[in-house]
Amino acid sequence: MNMAIKLLLGAAMAMAARPSFKESGSESAPSAFVPGTIEDMTMKPAPIEPSWVIEGNPEARLSEHSKSADDASATAVWDCTAGTFRWYFGWDETVVILEGEVHVTAEDGHTRTLSAGDLGYFRAGTWATWKVDNYVRKVAFVRRPFPNLMVAAMKLKKLLRGDNSGSGLAA
Repeated sequence: MNMAIKLLLGAAMAMAARPSFKESGSESAPSAFVPGTIEDMTMKPAPIEPSWVIEGNPEARLSEHSKSADDASATAVWDCTAGTFRWYFGWDETVVILEGEVHVTAEDGHTRTLSAGDLGYFRAGTWATWKVDNYVRKVAFVRRPFPNLMVAAMKLKKLLRGDNSGSGLAA
């Protein structure tokens, strides 16, 4: 691949991945560190879509802790009372159960109970059934998946750099 194409591809990827810092019309970047405690977070009603409820009257609440500057990821605390419901994961979501437990049934029928201290990952575009016997509280880390074209461009960039490190996670 010639140098001009590599430069053009690199510039396009940099533009697409560049964060936008427009908050209420300002050009300032959000804070680089957002501390907080779960006890200080204000939980607000976050009703479950009524057509998703299978059994009971589950009442969910949510408090957003932080959001990335490009709106592609966020962290929140979510809780829910007893009930059974289907849930659509529009974004990739990793959860850490803080309190209580939930019985999760994936689309393939596999069921797993998540309790305090357990982690779970749900791929964007999938459904799962959640059965909460009493109460569950979780921290949710959500991330909007990149478009397929951008994923291909990032893989190509890694290939061109000779980066075979795997996950891309740094310590």
